[in-house]
Amino acid sequence: QVQLVESGGGLVQAGGSLRLSCAASGRTYSSDAMGWFRRAPGRERELVARISWSGGSTAYADSVKGRFTISRDNAKSTVYLQMNSLKPEDTAVYYCAMFLDTSTLIKNWGQGTQVTVSS
Repeated sequence: QVQLVESGGGLVQAGGSLRLSCAASGRTYSSDAMGWFRRAPGRERELVARISWSGGSTAYADSVKGRFTISRDNAKSTVYLQMNSLKPEDTAVYYCAMFLDTSTLIKNWGQGTQVTVSS
């Protein structure tokens, strides 16, 4: 069983930065992609960023391109989301997710961490 634990959320002013971390523990697999999703009040959950096992392939939602950066440290079993130039519309609960290998299927979710951006 794999556990994903997010940290790093909080309250920040517009234009500020936050870095989210997601630590994986338990039985992990070497070929799994990882990602960050978010859900804002009244909105659908959306994929924010995704990263391959090697870190050589990343993808971002159009709304965060150029502002957010996903990375991973496999030695620490940790995935990061660096969020810069934050906007009020980035306010949401952010969830870490482990994909099934290279597919789009999710096999593990974190509990979520709140990010609030004030204007």
